Amino acid sequence: MTQITLVQGDITDQQVDVVVNAANSSLLGGGGVDGAIHRRGGPEILADCRRLRASHYGKGLPVGRAVATTAGRLPARWVVHTVGPVFREENRRQLSELLASCYRESLRVAVELGARTVAFPAISAGIFGWPLDDAARIALTTAAEEGSDLDEVRFVLFGAESYGTFERVWGELREPGS
Repeated sequence: MTQITLVQGDITDQQVDVVVNAANSSLLGGGGVDGAIHRRGGPEILADCRRLRASHYGKGLPVGRAVATTAGRLPARWVVHTVGPVFREENRRQLSELLASCYRESLRVAVELGARTVAFPAISAGIFGWPLDDAARIALTTAAEEGSDLDEVRFVLFGAESYGTFERVWGELREPGS
């Protein structure tokens, strides 16, 4: 059975097989988690991303999809890049499915790589504006339903608010009748 764990910390410090990057569609780095992963992982990640852009993803990585690169200097083996949706209330239902797809596709790619452990950030819950409670519910539900081929799915949350929200939502999801 897959263990789902929550930690407050820096995703670039995680010693796991796969670190998931909340990437932008260009795959060429950016701010937040994306920028931190590219800075800490070094030029090898960017070089792999450029190769992907030159071959399969000339127009960028579509929202909800996932693709793997080297992890460069990170303590992980691979980085799986996924592009989360920007939150818009009027499209919440469709966008919720795309957010779940980010987690599902990232887990699928990780399993294809032979990974046993995966670390996720809270995809779309930062600058993309996803309400944290809803982002946590989608992330945790999808990981619990789709992560069965892994030993551990870890959520690495930056800051006490994110950690506390994920912890509360995970407790609610595990309560009988919730």
